[in-house]
Amino acid sequence: MLELYQAEGCPYSEKARQKLSDLGVSYTIHNPRTHEGETLNEQTHDELLALGGEDQIPFLVDHRREETTYESDDIVEYLDEHYS
Repeated sequence: MLELYQAEGCPYSEKARQKLSDLGVSYTIHNPRTHEGETLNEQTHDELLALGGEDQIPFLVDHRREETTYESDDIVEYLDEHYS
């Protein structure tokens, strides 16, 4: 299962979402905070910090492969490598 921690209006999050859509992969999306940093959901924000250790989005969690990835370019590269 893939999970994407992201923010609406964030161009980096959009890049990751677009790649996931282009590949037709199923994923769960979480909106822990705004692009500007305002926390929207304490629970998902805490999950983001617990899973990755950083308050940074986008953040991809691949539970099947037990991998996590920050940075939209790195996420796109990871998805190309493992899901294309």
